[in-house]
Amino acid sequence: MRHCWLIILVFLVCAESSAQDTTVIIDKQTITLPGVVVRNNMDYKGLLERIKKDTTFYKAFRNLRVIEFTALNDIVMLDKEDKPKASFSSRTRQHRENGCRTMEVLEQKTTGDFLDSKGNFKYTTGEMYGSLFFTKGKVCGEDNIVKGHEISTEGKKGIDKHKEQLKMLFFNPGKKIPGIPFIGNKLDLYDSKAHKLYDYRLDYTEYHGKYAYMFSVKPKENLGMFKEDDIVVDNMTTWFDATTMEVMARTYSLSYKAGVYDFDVSMEVEMTKAGDLLVPAVLRYKGNWDVVFKKREKARFTATLFDFKL
Repeated sequence: MRHCWLIILVFLVCAESSAQDTTVIIDKQTITLPGVVVRNNMDYKGLLERIKKDTTFYKAFRNLRVIEFTALNDIVMLDKEDKPKASFSSRTRQHRENGCRTMEVLEQKTTGDFLDSKGNFKYTTGEMYGSLFFTKGKVCGEDNIVKGHEISTEGKKGIDKHKEQLKMLFFNPGKKIPGIPFIGNKLDLYDSKAHKLYDYRLDYTEYHGKYAYMFSVKPKENLGMFKEDDIVVDNMTTWFDATTMEVMARTYSLSYKAGVYDFDVSMEVEMTKAGDLLVPAVLRYKGNWDVVFKKREKARFTATLFDFKL
């Protein structure tokens, strides 16, 4: 019953605020705020700065290195008609003992040409998934500290560099990524040029029974042909716990067409708690991309993590 009243209260607040939106300019960036944020004198400048510098999303994935968990892994490669042509599904358990982690494969099934004769992934999508959620052999001496472990392409070449770029795109959507032709600078949602292309909105809402700040970024309407060439982020929405400012969930979609490559990807991530640690619970991906010297890959995957143990 209390939960129902919470939803009703938040609905009324959101309905009232949407009718009294206020536009403010912070560091030359125009932000739309609901009336409830302005009237209650919330420190929206501080909130926006914390959102811009957020590291809780990245840390949630680093937390996976220091705990045990079970994962359901489901990857499907699609053909031109979006029909499955290869797939990979498994249930794995990560173990951690004496500062080291290992992974046990409890179940595994593949179809099509997902794996080569040596059991390695034949698709870059599979390699990327494996680098996020799979452990090879025994890995020791890790921690979940973010500071000093920022993702970087420095000193990396070839596929290793591309993997780091993909991780930067995944963990830091909306920030500049060096070394990607044509779009590296266009990914920065916080520079002066981006402010002319995107609308930014901060809302106070309810998410899964908790109060949350919802920060969304969307392209402005009627940009025209030339300005639309500068758009890479089609949508990015993040829900932050109103008490802790930890990321509760994030959805985003990116697309771009250039002479040597094109991509159209979307991602959904939901978080949960393992004790006091924030960790990802569900990750959904759908993507279609083509890079020069690589075959086009269309895929979708879902990672479901549970049974955490500290």
